[in-house]
Amino acid sequence: MKMPPRFLSLLAASGLGLATLTLNTGCIVIAAGAGAGAVAYVRGELASSVDANFDRALRASQRTIEQLKFAKVSEKQDALLATLVARNADDKRIEVRVESDGANRTKVKIRIGVIGDESLSMTILDRIKANL
Repeated sequence: MKMPPRFLSLLAASGLGLATLTLNTGCIVIAAGAGAGAVAYVRGELASSVDANFDRALRASQRTIEQLKFAKVSEKQDALLATLVARNADDKRIEVRVESDGANRTKVKIRIGVIGDESLSMTILDRIKANL
């Protein structure tokens, strides 16, 4: 059975549109002013750089988990990377990764559950920055 060219064009355009939508889903980028560090929320993960050394950023992250009364599940760390895992009252998994990015710069990455929660991630990041 031969399909009309118009149908094939429509099918191809629909497929291209769907592929573009799928690749861009969950991509929101937010930029902050100089000195504050850029913030990006991409595919469920919030990432930011903070002006603090690794140890200070890690302590601020640990303090934030305590202040927000999350149940601490695990904590792994070495000299350059730490991963804190906790759960909130809704039993959502919260992962905070703290990575050294130089002498006085640290990357903080936050993921809530599998698909992410931008609002809760921003709340956690704001509290971490306040604790620095």
